[in-house]
This record gives sequence, structure tokens and C-alpha cells, in this order.
Amino acid sequence: MILALGVFAAGHVIVALGSSFTLLLSARFLTALATGAFWAVANVVATRAVGPAASSRALGVVGAGAMLANVVGVPLGAFAGQLMGWRGPFWALAVLGAAAMALIARQVPHDTDGGQAISVRSELAALRSGRLWLALAACATTTGGVLSTYTYISPLLTDRAHLAAGLVPLVLVGFGLGALGGFLVGGRLGDHRPHATTIAAPAVTTVLLLAICLLSTHAAPTVVLIALLGLFGLGTNPVLISLGVRFAGQAPTLGSALTVSAFNLGTAIGSWIAGLALDSSLGATGPAVIGTVIAALTLIPTIAIACIQRRRSPV
Repeated sequence: MILALGVFAAGHVIVALGSSFTLLLSARFLTALATGAFWAVANVVATRAVGPAASSRALGVVGAGAMLANVVGVPLGAFAGQLMGWRGPFWALAVLGAAAMALIARQVPHDTDGGQAISVRSELAALRSGRLWLALAACATTTGGVLSTYTYISPLLTDRAHLAAGLVPLVLVGFGLGALGGFLVGGRLGDHRPHATTIAAPAVTTVLLLAICLLSTHAAPTVVLIALLGLFGLGTNPVLISLGVRFAGQAPTLGSALTVSAFNLGTAIGSWIAGLALDSSLGATGPAVIGTVIAALTLIPTIAIACIQRRRSPV
């Protein structure tokens, strides 16, 4: 985690000092790699710190940090950019990254279990787990369904709901607050009813997205539905990460990394398809229609996991 944060901080220093677009793009790609690596390891550290009984709750708290960054960090970054210029937020992130390195070095225990290192071959053997692939499919579809809609929510709010452009950021804050609560509540529920949570939340998400499609011409209901979408749409993420780590067996870090990759893959593919729908005859409601279909697909792997678990002894 310290190494990943070091690369993260260095990448932001490069961006703050650079002027070439190619250099800036390369540095941003480098920081993205470091961010993915950090999350993969942080998830495993969180689950080990609390034990299996509270792993989903711990992952909910960790994930809530990311949601809090969207709710608070993005507006603060925009404000800092206005005061200090566009380089200011990148300097701030570099300083915060360095501070986080010191904090982790001081507070997070070092690995002292003396256990035997797991070989790459043993870790790759985890890929034979069918339940792991089902969990990864659910990661991709649950995030893809929500964020394919969220990515293009501004045209829906301004063109269909006729909401003033200046109010759109407030709606996004509402979504972020909902997602923050979803991570905390979903993580808590996931420790006691993981399979019920991973089935009920996507089902409610599908209904919410369908309601957004049907009620998008009415501003007030749409705003409320978007906040609820954040609450239910991303509430299963900590539970799915916990399942991915568990189903990976002797390769928990690989399982965590694969869930993060699945989230990003689902977001990328879902947003791409939603962009095509935005340019189609569906117009501003196109992304929500695509999101509804993708979110509904989440029920296939989550129900399958629940059925498999019912037929076998708990892991």
C-alpha cells in the first residue's frame, strides 16, 4: 500500500509540473495503476484486520471512503482549482498521498505471521473457482448498470426533467450521499445475509432504473430516485468484494484485484453502450434503459451463487 501511494503521489507531482499532454496522460495512467493496486491490497488488509465475521462491514467502511471522496473531495477539488489554478488540486493530492503513506506505515501492522508464501501457480489455481467467476460477473453488471446511467445523468436531468444546469451538482451530491450510506448499510447486512443482500439490492436497483426511465420528465421524483439509486445500486459492492476474496481461497489479493477490475470493466463497457444509446432514438433516456437491462442481469450470477451455497456447506 505504501508503494502504491508513493507512485500515486509521484504521478500527481509529474502532472503538476508537466505541460505536455502526452506526459500528463501518461502520468494519469500511472496513478490509475497505483490506485487499482492500492484498492486490491487495502480490501484484503481490511478483511484480515476484522476477521471473516465482519469482513463485509469492513469493506463497506473502506468503500465508503471512496464515496466520501466523491461527495466531498470532488467539490473541494473544483474549489481549489478555482483558487489555485488547475495545478493546485494535483499538488494537494500529492501531499495527501505522502501523508497517507506515513499514516499507513505507523498504523497498519506489518505482515508478521511468518506464513509460507503462496506461489503464482497456486494463486492462479483460484481461477478455477466457478463461484469466483460468478461473483466477478455480478461485480461487472451491478456497477455497469448503475454507472452507465450515472455517467450520462446530466442530459437526462436537463433535457428530460428540465432541471436547471446549476442544480445538477446537488443531484450528484445526493447520489454520492446515497452511495455512502449504501456502502455502510450494505456492508453491515452482508455479514449476516450476504446472498439475500446481493439478490435484493440488484432487484430494487432494476426497479429504480425502470422508474427513472418512466418518470424522467418529472424533476422531483427523478431526483429522489437518483439518490435511492446510489443507496441500493452500489450497496452490494462490499459484499461482492468479500465473496470474491473468500472464493479465491489461497489467493485473496488476486480475488480482491479481480473484483476491482470487474467493477471497472463493467463501468467501461456499460458506459460505452450507454453512450451509443444516448445517440440513438432513445435520446436522454437511452443510458437509463441500458442500465436497467444490465442491472437486471446481476440477478443471474447472484441467484446462482445463492443456489450453489445452499447445496454445499458454508465456506
